[in-house]
Amino acid sequence: MKEKELKCLHACKNTCAMLNEALRKEAATVRFYEGLLDECNQPDVRDFVLNLVEERRKEILSIIQKLNEIHARSQTIDGIFASFNNIDG
Repeated sequence: MKEKELKCLHACKNTCAMLNEALRKEAATVRFYEGLLDECNQPDVRDFVLNLVEERRKEILSIIQKLNEIHARSQTIDGIFASFNNIDG
């Protein structure tokens, strides 16, 4: 998918398509860097790439945390709506 084709649908429920795409790309980047580590034998380059992997993993965890927050907020809102529907019913 080209970046110009990536558009927010603004209709997310329980999750965010844009963040899921970011998560997918970050994970692919980590796998790419890990593949470089398998081939690289220069200590300074390996250390540099290991730092890149560490930073990307932190970004991945941050994205996952935000997705979890979105999911929890959506469940809370669904619960509120359900309680109003039970009152009316």
